[in-house]
Amino acid sequence: MIALLPAAASAQALRPDQQAFFGLYKELIETNTTLSSGSCTQAAAQIGARLKAAGFADGDITYFSVPEHPKDGGIVAVLPGSDKHAKPMLLLGHLDVVEAKRADWIRDPFKLIEEDGYYYARGAVDDKAMAAVWADSLIRFKTSGYKPKRTIKLALTCGEETTFAFNGAQWLAANKPDLIAAEFALNEGGGGRYDANGKPQLLAIQVGEKAAQNYTFEATNPGGHSSQPTPENAIYELADALEAVRAYEFPVKFTDTTRAFFGATAAAMPGPVGDAINRLLANPEDKAADALISRDKAMHSTLRTTCVATLVNAGHAENALPQRATANVNCRIFPGETVEATFAKLKELAGPKVKVTINQPIRPTAIPPSLDPKIVGPAKAVAAKHFPGLPILPLMSTGATDGIFLQAIGIPVYGAPGIFVDTDLNGIHGLNERIRTKSLYEGRDYLYDLVKAYAG
Repeated sequence: MIALLPAAASAQALRPDQQAFFGLYKELIETNTTLSSGSCTQAAAQIGARLKAAGFADGDITYFSVPEHPKDGGIVAVLPGSDKHAKPMLLLGHLDVVEAKRADWIRDPFKLIEEDGYYYARGAVDDKAMAAVWADSLIRFKTSGYKPKRTIKLALTCGEETTFAFNGAQWLAANKPDLIAAEFALNEGGGGRYDANGKPQLLAIQVGEKAAQNYTFEATNPGGHSSQPTPENAIYELADALEAVRAYEFPVKFTDTTRAFFGATAAAMPGPVGDAINRLLANPEDKAADALISRDKAMHSTLRTTCVATLVNAGHAENALPQRATANVNCRIFPGETVEATFAKLKELAGPKVKVTINQPIRPTAIPPSLDPKIVGPAKAVAAKHFPGLPILPLMSTGATDGIFLQAIGIPVYGAPGIFVDTDLNGIHGLNERIRTKSLYEGRDYLYDLVKAYAG
């Protein structure tokens, strides 16, 4: 029998400092921050109240929003450093989450529920785990009297999950660059990976990411009465175009980061997979090696640009031939490739009967930061303490983050290691999102010490 209990019930077994963190995390999780019905502004205010209770002055906390999007606000907090010559560091996280329909979930997505060693909820990982850890770290620093040499800044923003929403990171970069100015930023996108048995397999520091871009496919037809169908059908034509996209594999590419990642992965995975990785590194056109490696969806996406249909809308009546059928195709574009070149390939795949357009906005292209020893060194040193013997690899994120907006104003952004996920990505963006309780609390301890290492 599976026990289904509120997470608060088991929280009593936590250490006092973990209980305080759990309260922050639970409150953040249970504050709906979806675009459709939630409020990041409310979540930011709750975080701000906790910072003030810990001793942060009003002048150390900045709330921001715009009149057109009053519920999409965010917060910036500053813990001043003692060394005026040391440039600040920035902790970036996003408060908003992907939509979640209660009818589709086994559990209420906006109630934190613990079951079989996991916390379940929308945002349990993405990105409320990291946002809560960053806020909790500043609170712990303040209440303990810790004085960093380097100023530590925290920016928790809204709009990361929806390209057409008000984006707080973009707004800060454009309107308050001095407020978030930093030598570097730590963000989501890194982490760690468990194997199929729940054993830690590797840690990853994100160094670079793909670019996210949406395209619209549209098929149109005069339509008519459904009792007299014809071969020219907007739904069928759209379906054929989407089938062509599904069948197409973009070519294998490598960056310095992904080459280092796959090289280390091959060394850690002897046998057929390791051998296939080495063959593909030597010859990116080795189709057999690609097919074997690409059975792992994370590796498949790390090797290439990917495009996938995510939304479909068609027809106007149940007894009428469709006059219009549209689909959104979401692409994650490999560094060095362009929105326009991907558009050209999609047009080719769609064929002459389906119109393809590039959706707005066209976001900045990610600028991969360098593998800076000042960043990688402390990450490895702290990992040796918390996760001894575990390799830490540079990783290109297959997703897109708000780091692109900071990189555009000269702040290199790294995805911090520390929070482990399972091989299926724990339902992130999907149903029944979850995080291992062990991963959350161990990741919290690692990230706290990591921030301290950079700040000290």
